[in-house]
Amino acid sequence: MVTTVKSVDLNTHLDQQKPLWNAIAIVYTFLGYIAGIGLFIPSTVWLNALGVVLLTHSLIFSAYLAHEFMHNTIFKQRRWNVIFGTAMLWLNGGCYYGFQALTLQHIAHHLDRVDVFTFDILAALQKLPRLVRLGILVLEWFYFPVLAFWTRWRYITAPWWNVELRQERSRMISILAIRGTLFVLLGLFAFKALLLYSFSYIGMITVLRWMDAFQHTYEAFPPGAPLPKRDRTYEQANTFSNLLSRRHFWLNLLLLNFGYHNTHHAVMICPWHSLHQLDRNLSNSNEVYYIPLLQQLINYHQFRITRLLAGVGKVVNENGKPNLDQFYGAIEVSFLTLY
Repeated sequence: MVTTVKSVDLNTHLDQQKPLWNAIAIVYTFLGYIAGIGLFIPSTVWLNALGVVLLTHSLIFSAYLAHEFMHNTIFKQRRWNVIFGTAMLWLNGGCYYGFQALTLQHIAHHLDRVDVFTFDILAALQKLPRLVRLGILVLEWFYFPVLAFWTRWRYITAPWWNVELRQERSRMISILAIRGTLFVLLGLFAFKALLLYSFSYIGMITVLRWMDAFQHTYEAFPPGAPLPKRDRTYEQANTFSNLLSRRHFWLNLLLLNFGYHNTHHAVMICPWHSLHQLDRNLSNSNEVYYIPLLQQLINYHQFRITRLLAGVGKVVNENGKPNLDQFYGAIEVSFLTLY
């Protein structure tokens, strides 16, 4: 998608805030989180199942709202975006890394048009003992996101083995103590609730992984490496929009319109609720790489091990046309973790 914004009145989309929509999304996230956990307590199976679905969706909303707060699209004052963004991170576990650090990393992803990693998880996977590596691949085959937990816990424990992060120890101990105490209390009150919470959290990670997998084919570089200059043409050619539906646009609200990724990268300060209309104004169906939902699901399932061994795969053939059948997808590039 080669985006031209000259003929589009961006102010229509950027200044047309919908505070009621934002309020509904935020309130739903908090209430859904509390109600979801509450539904774990009864002995009725269908209520427990409803609680898992509700909590999973609330955690997903907390992640995508945190993303909106990183871009300052909810409140005009940065202070309130930081406060609510931090609150969302406390719900979904991103609080270990800090709102400011995650924001800087994510905005750099937009400005530099590359990904910078401190932990090459694919290379690390290859260096593991054969049996350990095989165990990880088996778990991933069964959709248990062990690599996601590995990257998260690696950073959480980093202050004790990385001298440069030693100053983070007290903060990390405080967060672990608070969250650990809350989870222990939940387990003591109802151990079943703790297990169901785990299912919901894995569900959140799986949905975020699926969405993140097919949105970019950016190059990745280690910290300190010279970064190539990338322009908007490169950015849009290596960005993809993975919508739930193009015909029934309202379905994309289930993920706060995060699938409109080409449009989000074209105008990254556009609020989530305006992305659909802006996408229609900016794009041409022959220019944008929209990935059909069925193709997303097939690729995510079929290549769940391939992407761990071979990387993102080929997306464009020799003629410059999309080659989605070999789009394996990215792994562990979530904006909720420092990578």
